Amino acid sequence: MGVGAQGRCLAIALALALLPEFLLAQTVSPPVSAPASAGGASAPAGYILSSNDQVSVEIFGEEDLRANGRLNPEGNLSVPLLGSVHLAGLTLTQAASKLTELYGRDYLVHPRVNVILLTYAKRRFSILGQVSHPGSLEMPEGSPGGIDLLEAIALAGGYTRIAAPERITIRRHNANGDQIFKVNAKRFNKANGGSFLVEPGDTITVGESIF
Repeated sequence: MGVGAQGRCLAIALALALLPEFLLAQTVSPPVSAPASAGGASAPAGYILSSNDQVSVEIFGEEDLRANGRLNPEGNLSVPLLGSVHLAGLTLTQAASKLTELYGRDYLVHPRVNVILLTYAKRRFSILGQVSHPGSLEMPEGSPGGIDLLEAIALAGGYTRIAAPERITIRRHNANGDQIFKVNAKRFNKANGGSFLVEPGDTITVGESIF
């Protein structure tokens, strides 16, 4: 076999040896990451939805069924096809499961639903009695579950000169009626972290010193 023929044979053999790698490079592409969801609020684990929370509902592969809105005063959200659905009182996971069940029952096959909290509802508490600025106050951002009692008092301008920190009453309304808590805030300090968690809707009354 001549030198030229041998060279051609070697070139063919080399090409055949490299062919699998070439085909692999052409057919295997790097994995594509799922698009990130729109930025939402960082909800704590087990966060319970309530009226006026703003949420986004996404269904994989069903762009036309996306919903974005606030829960109305009754705790309902209007979503495509289903209409008004009650989501207040549910965690984000439970809300997604409920919507998955409802869509899967009549409209979609194996829907994949995700519920994202976008913004918290405005959460307020009331503070009365011996504080510098009594009234209805808004809880800071990032504290959807409540705030420390000492922080609540600080938001109201602190105690007056005749306040009695050992005589504080917190009234809380729930499904079973009103609860009354008697709190001695003199036992609390920011260093040890021991205090009382004030929840949205609570009414705090700071008593007056008895001379």
